[in-house]
Amino acid sequence: MFRDPTTTGRTTVTLTDSATALEEIRTLQARYWRLMDTKQWSALEDLFAPDARMSFPGDRGGEAAGARACVDFIRERVGTARTVHHGHMPEITFESSAEASGVWAMEDIVEWPEGEPFRGMAKIHGWGHYHNRYVRTDDGWRIALTRVTRLRLEETTA
Repeated sequence: MFRDPTTTGRTTVTLTDSATALEEIRTLQARYWRLMDTKQWSALEDLFAPDARMSFPGDRGGEAAGARACVDFIRERVGTARTVHHGHMPEITFESSAEASGVWAMEDIVEWPEGEPFRGMAKIHGWGHYHNRYVRTDDGWRIALTRVTRLRLEETTA
């Protein structure tokens, strides 16, 4: 449930509203992975808040700021690759009726075409977590921040 900090903790949104918001965020995140894997860049951009930020760890990672820059960041890294992303076991916390955070267990496989490695990698298989922030806009829930942490990464070099 959402709580309004200005009203000494009284509930301001119904349980039904909270469940609806939770399902909308789950659907948003599932759509993010599907659109990335199917290379639907324009539709993917629509999932981000205008001032969204993205951060991936390591020497092959990087950062981006702004919805278009986030999609360009992704496209630069996996645009020619075959990718499979799975997100599992979301832990969603609502800070307000318009802000939420979530941690998702994840697994990904990325294979670049022969002759087109990304920074020396031909294939990766990774496990870790997506740490996201979400905001509710006039167009629905959007991704405001994506930060990926890895627990394990298997790399095949080109």
